[in-house]
Amino acid sequence: MKIHLTSIFVDDQAKALRFYTEILGFVKKHDVPLGEKDRWLTVVSPDEPGGVELLLEPAGHPAVKTYRDALVLDGIPLAQFAVDDVKAEYERLHGLGVRFTQEPSDMGPVTTAVFDDTCGNLIQIATQPQ
Repeated sequence: MKIHLTSIFVDDQAKALRFYTEILGFVKKHDVPLGEKDRWLTVVSPDEPGGVELLLEPAGHPAVKTYRDALVLDGIPLAQFAVDDVKAEYERLHGLGVRFTQEPSDMGPVTTAVFDDTCGNLIQIATQPQ
């Protein structure tokens, strides 16, 4: 068994696609219309185009707002992405205008940072020493 797909709720799929591809560097994998405004919209890492897909799922369900608002209020990231060098990625993203809620921090064997994805979520990036 392995993880094939995971999802993240987003306020606006078009805005999320721009952020996740143009800022974070993911690549669009699937973009299938579902009704008048929603889409089955996934992105993948350019390093693993056949790897785990991230579904940019519409945040229309009433429970989503309460759930995400509580996570953001408590500073809890909804997802975590691995990067080779958190400090370098922080500098790159900060230079592109990404708002961080936690600057790079050494957390024992892991270095992490947390940013706002502009779509209603906090995302953590992390590097583990090799």
